[in-house]
Amino acid sequence: MFNDIGALELVVLVVLAVLIFGPDKLPKLIQDISGFVRKIRDFSENAKQDIRTELGPEFKDFEFEDLNPKAFIRKHLAENEDLKELKELRGSFDLRKEIGEVADAVHSREADASVPAAVNGSSGAPDLRKRTDPPAPGDRPPFDADAT
Repeated sequence: MFNDIGALELVVLVVLAVLIFGPDKLPKLIQDISGFVRKIRDFSENAKQDIRTELGPEFKDFEFEDLNPKAFIRKHLAENEDLKELKELRGSFDLRKEIGEVADAVHSREADASVPAAVNGSSGAPDLRKRTDPPAPGDRPPFDADAT
């Protein structure tokens, strides 16, 4: 409940409690609060026991924490034997490698002879967009009839 309270925050709360209630009333207040918390815990435990007895013997190992959807799914997946097969399948499939191969095929980085030339993007004519040598200062840019 109070997992995110640090030491400095706790000290500030204690100092505020001493200033507000005074050192003479603070022990009685702490005793009253601890008794109230104890009564609330007893009430909740009794309510849980009543619900378990009303549900019957088939729900004797029922836990109220299982009502949390995340805990429910985690518990049932841990009991399931198919989880091991899913982990093996997930380990054998490298998504990054597959995406890299598809991207290479789309960008024609690796021309494969078994794939038709039209799929690789090469129609037999040189690709004017990919020049390996820089143009000379007096050269005109290549003419592309499809671009005009």
